[in-house]
Amino acid sequence: MADNMKAQRDAYGEVLVELGKKYPNMFVLDADLTKSTKTVTFQKEFPKRHINCGIAEGNMMAVAAGISTCDNIVFASSFAMFAAGRAYEQIRNSICYPHNNVKVVATHAGLTVGEDGATHQCLEDLGLMRSIPGMVVLAPSDSGSTKAACRFAAEYDGPVYIRLGRLPLPCVNDEENYKFELGQADVVADGDFATVMFCGPFYSLAMEVRELFAKNGLNIRVVDVPCIKPMNQEVVKNAIYDTKAIVTIEDHNIYGGLGSAVAETIAELNISNRRPTELIRIGAEDKFGKSGSPKELLAAYGFTAEAIAKKIIAAVCPEFEGEFKF
Repeated sequence: MADNMKAQRDAYGEVLVELGKKYPNMFVLDADLTKSTKTVTFQKEFPKRHINCGIAEGNMMAVAAGISTCDNIVFASSFAMFAAGRAYEQIRNSICYPHNNVKVVATHAGLTVGEDGATHQCLEDLGLMRSIPGMVVLAPSDSGSTKAACRFAAEYDGPVYIRLGRLPLPCVNDEENYKFELGQADVVADGDFATVMFCGPFYSLAMEVRELFAKNGLNIRVVDVPCIKPMNQEVVKNAIYDTKAIVTIEDHNIYGGLGSAVAETIAELNISNRRPTELIRIGAEDKFGKSGSPKELLAAYGFTAEAIAKKIIAAVCPEFEGEFKF
């Protein structure tokens, strides 16, 4: 794992300029948050192709839809709470229903927004976007996968939702060479005891869980799942056949996001009767967020290696509970 850290929104600002040079028919819209979402970088480079729509997210999505009908690629950005929540109707009816070529990139998603509190900590956006027909839903894990997801979105003909966080994250994937495709899921470490599948800001946490089990002689498979819809069925199928449990970790409600997508895939595969496979969903357990530092909030909501390990042990091997070394 690389030692350097970088916020996904910084990578987003950089890749927008790269894509703006490649696609002269690309426009970027924002809702008066250009500095926070980093679309300001594109605005400085291509002022005639950037539109600040003001604090009117629904209108921004409608404008984006209209611009896209003239054979243009449009990226529209705001905080996840406003992009996915406030503008849901316009995304559904103006972008997805006519299958317009608009990419909704939502920053500041999840509990890691921190002190802004429950009103700004969107924990429902993956569920909202997954439910809309034709919407591709992505939740990259670092700056490299963020850039790759945006490059993919620019080439893809149709609506795409990309979820980004606020905090700097470890740079794991190469920003120039990492490739992204529909249904992306990367096995970053192999194992045969349990499979930990994560999206968004949890690479380090997933690897900490792996290290805990390694100390106890057990191998954890770790899978980065940047594409929530469509879900990679093969990765889930392999986890069922090869490991005793699947654990999903997401900065989102346990309903509607990665955990739900994996549960649905397991049901659709109809092979769980081969051998019981435990599914453990780590996320906000049907709760709203609170105000606090990201570190405090993640600990309070169970996003620690020890808390996750205890859930895995209780579900898969309760006989080890007294012997497991933390």
